[in-house]
Amino acid sequence: MEERHYSDKWEGYVDWRNRPALRGKHGGMVAASFVLVVEILENLTYLANASNLVLYLSKFMHYSPSNSANMVTNFMGTAFLLALLGGFLSDAFFTTYCIYLISATIEFLGLLMLTVQAHIPSLTPSACTPINRNTSCQQVDAGKAAILFAGLYLVALGVGGIKGSLPPHGAEQFDEDTTRGRKQRSTFFNYYVFCLSCGGLIAVTFMVWIEDNKGWHWGFGISTGIILVTIPIFLLGSSTYRIKIPTGSPITTIFKVLAGAVCTCCTSTTSRNAIMSTSTTSTYTTETGLEEKNGKNGAETHTTSEDLRFLNRAAIGRPFHQLLQCTIKEVEELSTFSVQQAATMDTRIGSFTVPPASLPVFPVIFIMILAPIYNHIIIPLARKATGTEMGITHLQRIGTGLVFSIVAMAVAALVEMKRKKVAMQSGMINSTEPLPITFLWVALQYMFLGSADLFSLAGMMDFFFTEAPFSMKSLATALSWTSLAIGYYFSSVLVSIVNKVTSTFRHTPWLYGSNLNHYHLERFYWLMCILSGLNFLHYLFWASRYKYQSTWPGDQEEIQIRVNSSELQLSHS
Repeated sequence: MEERHYSDKWEGYVDWRNRPALRGKHGGMVAASFVLVVEILENLTYLANASNLVLYLSKFMHYSPSNSANMVTNFMGTAFLLALLGGFLSDAFFTTYCIYLISATIEFLGLLMLTVQAHIPSLTPSACTPINRNTSCQQVDAGKAAILFAGLYLVALGVGGIKGSLPPHGAEQFDEDTTRGRKQRSTFFNYYVFCLSCGGLIAVTFMVWIEDNKGWHWGFGISTGIILVTIPIFLLGSSTYRIKIPTGSPITTIFKVLAGAVCTCCTSTTSRNAIMSTSTTSTYTTETGLEEKNGKNGAETHTTSEDLRFLNRAAIGRPFHQLLQCTIKEVEELSTFSVQQAATMDTRIGSFTVPPASLPVFPVIFIMILAPIYNHIIIPLARKATGTEMGITHLQRIGTGLVFSIVAMAVAALVEMKRKKVAMQSGMINSTEPLPITFLWVALQYMFLGSADLFSLAGMMDFFFTEAPFSMKSLATALSWTSLAIGYYFSSVLVSIVNKVTSTFRHTPWLYGSNLNHYHLERFYWLMCILSGLNFLHYLFWASRYKYQSTWPGDQEEIQIRVNSSELQLSHS
């Protein structure tokens, strides 16, 4: 009777009241659905401001186009980088449940500050209408800029905490010990990206229209209200959640392993071999068997790897393997310059004028169409063709996304060449009037970016969550966002480097001034295309050498035999 009672509990998990989580009552798709709904609203709030922020900074705060682009990429990079903090705190000290609530409150305070500034005229620069594209207005003063950046980076802190806690909170609702649970988790990540797009669709249409036509104080105000609403919606699912118990700082474990490896490496060769023969076989196997018997780490079965011989010297307890195989997405610079490109073009579709910041509607719609097709058609066919549980591996999916990003940069360069050609032929290089070319040309590159996001982002989140140790699930999942953060930061640095290098060979840098028609943006895009290609080759080098640590269907019988054998040995001892 005691054994039955034990099996009814989710080991390592509790409910929101810190009581043992129960099978059949906590977790599952119902619990994860609250996360998906919250993500729609959260991403709506974030993207509504981020997608149009470059125009707010340039038109209302009077920063130059290149400075505005750098500020936006720095803001977005910081937000995604702080996902690491959210993931770390979720794993080490708090829970994904608590970190989300704290982060949503912080984002609310940041948006409230931005709303107040946009609403009070004395906190913003005086209105300025330049005569032509070669003239600029006076930038915002230091005091008003301080309010602006304080609000922005409070939002970044909140967004980072949410990105680092919400996806793993949803993913941990599924039983990774079963094939059904793992398939449901994969489906969750696909629809997580789908929900990102749903929120983004509303953000780049309705919210951008509000900001452009009713004022930014309305846009910020509505965003403030929406992020506040996500808190009670998230709390509604409290009774269904299973919440992973924090297991202490994973950083401490990392340093402990490295320290143990270094100390053992300093011993004599004879002593080291003797220690290795006992600690990496007898001791490690016994502890793994105990953990499997207690059910703490689910279906994870670890064996020492010959590729990590140095770290295996520290394997007195649990082994550690590297997970930092994220990629740098330089293509993120595209989003800010593309909005400015569209602002110089004809944005009319019939009698309707599309705001330039609504350009991301195209990849968003494409993702919303492609995500269900991928999950319900492509993946089932791939599973039948390969005979594997995944069908398409995580690393194959990420690599496909990187190929799409290369194509997107090439298309962006060709479109910019066409746009500038129209500007020159029409004699409108310095004109503030829209060029006689439709902005739908710019939408082409966004189609490929949408495909890249669906494949790479969902693939990275699923990969990191699946491959991470039990104590590092949230932190590892946050690495998906960190790769984006590195891309944003790198793009800002790259703009500065490009301007500095090109200014030594020409009087005017490629990306300098207030007139986008004087930029050599097409050369910058070709450079990004080359860098993206090199990045893909770098990714292939590491991906081809990676060995999956997770359990695969073909290994189930063998693993079950090892588990039963370990339990039998322990019972005899």
